[in-house]
Amino acid sequence: MPKVWIIEDNAAFRSATQRALRTRPDISCPHAFGSCEDALATLTAGEAPDVVLLDIGLPGIDGIEGIRRIKSQANEVAVLVLTVFEDDDKIFRAICAGASGYLLKSEPLGSVLEAIDQALAGGSPMNPRVARRVLEMFSRLAPARRDHGLNERERQVLQLMVDGRIKKQISQQLDLNQHTVDYVMRCIYRKLHVNCLAAAVSVAVKDGLVQP
Repeated sequence: MPKVWIIEDNAAFRSATQRALRTRPDISCPHAFGSCEDALATLTAGEAPDVVLLDIGLPGIDGIEGIRRIKSQANEVAVLVLTVFEDDDKIFRAICAGASGYLLKSEPLGSVLEAIDQALAGGSPMNPRVARRVLEMFSRLAPARRDHGLNERERQVLQLMVDGRIKKQISQQLDLNQHTVDYVMRCIYRKLHVNCLAAAVSVAVKDGLVQP
C-alpha cells in the first residue's frame, strides 16, 4: 500500500489533511510531521514514503531545503509542495530542488488526493494557476537553445513528458516496454542534470528542447 507522509507546521491543517488521507483505504498515512527535521530523522532511520506532502514555510529547515535533503536520501520519493506561497521565486526553487508537483492550500482536499494519485502514477500534478506561471516564467527567460546531447528517442520521450503523459502512456504511444521508457528517462535526467520529471520538464521548456 502506498505510504504518504505530511510535513506541515500548522497543527490544524496537518490533522485535517491526515484525516482526509485516512478516508482512502488504498493509501496509508503513518506519519504527519511538524518539521523537516523529524521527517528526515525517520527517513534516516530507514523508513521511507512513496509521496510526501510538504509545506514550504516551515521553521528550522524550510521546505525547499527539505526537498533537497529528502531527494538526496530517497530520490524515488515524490515530493508534492502544498503551500500558500505562489510567487515565482519559491515555485522555481522548489522545482529545481526536485519537487514533483506544486499545489496550493486553497484547493479542496479532494484535489490533493487526486494529485497524490497522479504522483503515484508518475505524473507531476500542479495547480493550474501555478502551471501557467511556470510557463510564463520560463518563456520570459528566453534562453538560447541547447540540445544537451539528446538523441531522437530521448527527444520523443521528453516531448511526451512535457505533454503530461505518464510512463504507461509513453510506452503505449511509442510502442516501447516500460523498462525501456524507464531507461530512456534516466538517460534524459542524466543529460539534463536533474533528478525528477518536473525538473526535466522545466529544463526542456526553458532550453527550448521541445514544444511547450
